[in-house]
Amino acid sequence: MARAATTADVFNAVAEPRRREILDLLARGERPVNDLVGALRLGQPQVSKHLRVLREVGAVDVRDEGRRRLYRLNGQALKPIHDWVKSYEDLWTERFRSLDVVVEELKREEQEDDGGGE
Repeated sequence: MARAATTADVFNAVAEPRRREILDLLARGERPVNDLVGALRLGQPQVSKHLRVLREVGAVDVRDEGRRRLYRLNGQALKPIHDWVKSYEDLWTERFRSLDVVVEELKREEQEDDGGGE
């Protein structure tokens, strides 16, 4: 089965660890590509390639400021990932609540057993 293009959607684009690093850096604010190059310790062509992929899926916006191009995070494009993860967060929160109830019942039973044998 052929692998989906990394630019097909935001899920595929952020599957690459370096792209997630770029998003983490841009979450702190706008940055020019040279700042990203230095922070990531990658060559400029590699960083530019990752930025292109992130731009194509809308996760990153760019604007010109004089001779510099400033990149910034577009959080709205990451919303599908948030929504997907959120559904699992809700599921696991409910499961942990249920587990807490079982643990409390077991503690109560243990205390009753310990108290009854004295």
